[in-house]
Parts: sequence; structure tokens; C-alpha cells
Amino acid sequence: MATSAPPPTITFERTTRLAADAHTVWRHVTTPQGINDEFKPWMRMTVPRRLRDVRLDDVELGVRLCRSWVLVLGFVPFEYDDLVLVERGPGLRFLERSTTHVARTWQHERTVAAAGSGCELTDRVSLEPRPAFARLPGSTAMVGRVVTAIFGHRHRRLRLRFG
Repeated sequence: MATSAPPPTITFERTTRLAADAHTVWRHVTTPQGINDEFKPWMRMTVPRRLRDVRLDDVELGVRLCRSWVLVLGFVPFEYDDLVLVERGPGLRFLERSTTHVARTWQHERTVAAAGSGCELTDRVSLEPRPAFARLPGSTAMVGRVVTAIFGHRHRRLRLRFG
């Protein structure tokens, strides 16, 4: 009996130069408020009350933090993310490995590094669509375009905030 090939992995990287110093940017982008600011006005991620004032620097590594619902226009659920932070550092860096409704594996690495008088923020994302989803014609390409567009929007929002 033939086995089907695993779904292709979607990967991309985006780097944005910002005028603010690395620590200022890091303090913003590692809070629930900062993350949701990046998504405005199109999306929002829910955060349980116990985590609303917590920074990614303060969470336990390797354990599921919560199920965060991704809401289109701030109120229509269309995806979830079972958030697991697996690494911090070296420097201003985190690595998240989670599962979502669409992705069997989701990995998001973010780094913020000093660059001249400002900094560079880099997001590296890879995801493997769930097999049932990946079997739909064109679905993997569509997910890749949507996720890339979301991160493009996030980086535009960061440039608006930090120059």
C-alpha cells in the first residue's frame, strides 16, 4: 500500500529595519498588547486574564501557555494557536512551536538585534499544514500567501510605530 507524501512545509523570513533601539522594540513586541497592536485593525489574538500582563520573557518554556483564538476584525474566530514557547535567547530572541487548526506544526522565531542607531526585527516562520487540509487543491499555497501577508502587515505596523 502506497503512503502519501507529507504536506509541504511553508517557510518564509522577513526582516525590517526600525529606528528605535532593540530593547525598546523587544519590550513592546513581547507583550500581548504589543502583539495585538501589530495585528490591528484586521485581527486580534485572545489572551487569558492570567497572561494579560505577562511578557514572553517571563513564561515557562516548553509548556502550553494557552489556546489563543485569532479573531478577524477583533471578534470573528477563524483560527487558534496552542501557544508553546520553547526557547529564549541568545540575545533578544524567542522560538515558538505550536499547533493550530490549520497547521500540524507552526514555528515562529523572532529576533531583534541592534543595527546602527536602531535595530532589525526578523521573523522566521515555518508551518506544516494538517494532512486533511493540505489535500484540498491550492490550500497550501493559499495558507502561505495569507500567513506571508499577515506578517507583512505586522512589519508595516512596526514601521509605523518605530520608524
